[in-house]
Amino acid sequence: MRLDEASSAPRVLIYSHDTFGLGHLRRSRAIANAIVACNRGAQAMIVSGSPVVDRFAFAPGVRTVRLPPVTKFADGNYASLDAATPLARTVEQRSAIIAQACGTFRPDLIIVDKEPAGFHGELLPVLEGAADRDIRLVLGLRDVLDDADRLVPEWERKGAIETMVQFYDEIWVYGLSRIHQPLAALPMDPEIAARIDARLIYTGYLRRDLPERRADREEPAIADGPFILVTPGGGGDGAALIDWVIAAYEADPAIPLPALIAFGPFLDTATRDGFAARIRALGGKIAAITFDSEIEFLLRKAAGIVAMGGYNTFCEILSFDRRAILVPRTEPRREQAIRALAAERLGLARVLMEAEGRTPGRMAAALRDLPEQDPPSRVLVPGLLDGLDAVARRVRALTARGSADEEARPCLQAYS
Repeated sequence: MRLDEASSAPRVLIYSHDTFGLGHLRRSRAIANAIVACNRGAQAMIVSGSPVVDRFAFAPGVRTVRLPPVTKFADGNYASLDAATPLARTVEQRSAIIAQACGTFRPDLIIVDKEPAGFHGELLPVLEGAADRDIRLVLGLRDVLDDADRLVPEWERKGAIETMVQFYDEIWVYGLSRIHQPLAALPMDPEIAARIDARLIYTGYLRRDLPERRADREEPAIADGPFILVTPGGGGDGAALIDWVIAAYEADPAIPLPALIAFGPFLDTATRDGFAARIRALGGKIAAITFDSEIEFLLRKAAGIVAMGGYNTFCEILSFDRRAILVPRTEPRREQAIRALAAERLGLARVLMEAEGRTPGRMAAALRDLPEQDPPSRVLVPGLLDGLDAVARRVRALTARGSADEEARPCLQAYS
């Protein structure tokens, strides 16, 4: 127990490097909101590199710190979002902000999203000082990282295994081992593998619920009746999916249900304008919005979902029990394809791989069939959506200052 604090309520810092899209931020947000909902008096701080973190609402007890953003290119390289600032300088600034936030907030526990050492090692100073400050460390991983032939050289170059062994008390995988084991492909000698395995916890996927509705919330008229929601997440890599759906309606105007496309905040302006012109020509069969920070309401209403298969959208499809077509990207990572194909094997979704042909007719046929698909709930997968409850329990166990057996309150609802 730290002498400067009388309260037993946990203080949790969540680090989210956020170099591309919305995935890391939305996962961190769900976890932070669940922690404060399920542990009385808990506080959480999200330290994020997302340029849109300020556009999301968080539960009371959650605060955010924004890092100078970086951007990721299609070839896997990175640069400062501010083109005038060298990347090395941005990393220095980010590392200093993280250290300052940690010193001010004084967390009992730090949860690191995906990158064991942080972006370009920016988290190492905090990791190295954690033991002296009585801070427990957890590495949180999504269910799928990448194909072995891409993951292994990347993690070897970063020294990720050594970092996990040296610093982390636990490693949480936000999924189920029967769907995927993200660390199984990493080459480790038996002793290291045993040490990693002893710290590994599969939590289940992170259940989502509806957030508190903003008083001024408005939705497009198309959402008043049955519709298909098309969501490529942040949109930075979603142009191909949007194009395919629009082409399907252009080729087959008699598709029974209209579509609502959420472009995403990172779809470039010229591409978005081109899509908007094509949508206008369809006479109301498709409507579009740029971004909705409360997209859960649309997901809950939709008769079906067309998405790329990112982690957060997959959790929402399961949570709201929506019929779904997944069109996963395969570059620069195969993460979405691995997840989508595993889901299809279990009967949780239908998958269209672009490599098998992206004709308008193929997408149109899938859109026609979507309302008749079985929803995910037709398949019984034990523990599938237990992730937030598991996280809340582990937070309480790792930060308990009184009885070691004290448990978290059941996580009945958490903002997504």
